Amino acid sequence: MVVAGVDVCGGCLLAAPPFSSALAAVDYAYPWDRLINDFKFNAQPDLAESLARLLIDARSRRPQHAPDVILPVPLSVGRLRERGYNQSWELARRCAARLNCQADAGLLLRIKDTAHQSDLPRERRAPNVLGAFAVEPARRTELRGRSVTLIDDVMTTQATAAEASRTLLAAGAAAVHLWVVARTPAPGP
Repeated sequence: MVVAGVDVCGGCLLAAPPFSSALAAVDYAYPWDRLINDFKFNAQPDLAESLARLLIDARSRRPQHAPDVILPVPLSVGRLRERGYNQSWELARRCAARLNCQADAGLLLRIKDTAHQSDLPRERRAPNVLGAFAVEPARRTELRGRSVTLIDDVMTTQATAAEASRTLLAAGAAAVHLWVVARTPAPGP
């Protein structure tokens, strides 16, 4: 969640992530955690409209320029087959429609089928997604100089967002802005 008057979190001051900004609509806590779990794991893609509206409302409280393109965090072919839909794409396409901008589910690819991040301890998440993403080779020029908004459902350690952002920046994106429905609060007191 955005804290009034705070633009950069303490962790990001110590180790800046590769994305330019992050926007989270809510904390990953009751009741949002249950809704997101149902959306993601219990075949309830109809929740995407309400969750996307949360993202758009959060964005309206932090005005910024419109994205050049909105991309979902992609799923591997196996995970997509297992789930039946990419929850990030369901969010991305709805946000893009509300903002009247382009959404693209085929530009950023997941080329490595990794273990579920939620099943791993924090320290194993970054190595798990290392090299997991690529930009569609025939479409690399479409990213050159563009501002990309990357959408996902939940951010916990930033590992997935950071790896996807590095991939997009290496392919020529000018900036990557991350939007997530929920941010898991950092552990500790």
